[in-house]
Amino acid sequence: MDKRLGFVGIIVEKREKVAEQINHILSEYGEMIVARVGIPYKERHCSVITLIVDATTDELGAMTGKLGALEGVSVKSALGKNGKGCM
Repeated sequence: MDKRLGFVGIIVEKREKVAEQINHILSEYGEMIVARVGIPYKERHCSVITLIVDATTDELGAMTGKLGALEGVSVKSALGKNGKGCM
């Protein structure tokens, strides 16, 4: 499978419960993460993490599946249409 450029949006509602687990999962898939931005949204009592990734659909699905299984974590992702663009 070809790697494609994409993004992942993660909303964390219970940061104190899952921060360590999230960081472990992101480290496990670190080779496909191009950039990471994390922003605490104190007024809403949550955090938002955005990732830029270069991954296959299988790699992205494995990572987002693990993240989405965590309590209080919502994940959405998308990959570009093909691996030949953005060169």
